Amino acid sequence: MFRLVKYFLLVVFFLLVACGEKEPATLSYNFGTPVSEAIVEKWNIDVGPDGAGLPEGSGTAETGEPIYITKCALCHGEFGEGMGRFPGFVGTPEDLVDESPSKNVGSYWGYATTLWDYIYRAMPFGNAQSLSPDEVYGITAYILSLNNIIAEDEVMNATSLPQVKMPNRNGFITATGADIHAVVCMQNCVKDINITSRASESQASLSAKDKEKDIGNYHR
Repeated sequence: MFRLVKYFLLVVFFLLVACGEKEPATLSYNFGTPVSEAIVEKWNIDVGPDGAGLPEGSGTAETGEPIYITKCALCHGEFGEGMGRFPGFVGTPEDLVDESPSKNVGSYWGYATTLWDYIYRAMPFGNAQSLSPDEVYGITAYILSLNNIIAEDEVMNATSLPQVKMPNRNGFITATGADIHAVVCMQNCVKDINITSRASESQASLSAKDKEKDIGNYHR
């Protein structure tokens, strides 16, 4: 009986080995359709800080103003001041030192190409990607001129737009590599780290009502 079981196990073993040597079958879930180059091209519309991805076309603040008034002002105001819950565009880096800093195009954004990318990709609200490249160049130029970054008659295109230097361009730290590494200290270095407070302690000093309000703001 034992010998019969032994032979049976050997047969099963060799069958498993033989099956394992075969190439795995291609799985098919019969779901979805092949992605064509045309579909990929519609999604591949990102624009980099150096202007990579910008299409042909051009516009100025003068040509962009009537387009902005017609398609953007209802939400963002005629002069980029913002309306209701929709943000404004106008500001300077000085706005960032306030207790509640205003991070808008003029005060915070580091690259003008980011503005073009966002407008082309997501605007107008409810009708995204309906603007032509010329219209987007014009609207971008208009918003930049509202912030006194470019002149009203300055032409924005795939060459000139990446050259626009935003006021807060140098307000960012560029990470190099997987992590950001501090410069090695060679002299007069801090030996001991003194922790002066902890978040848990500040929370402990809050009343139950304040904590409930704080949690509500966090989940808003």
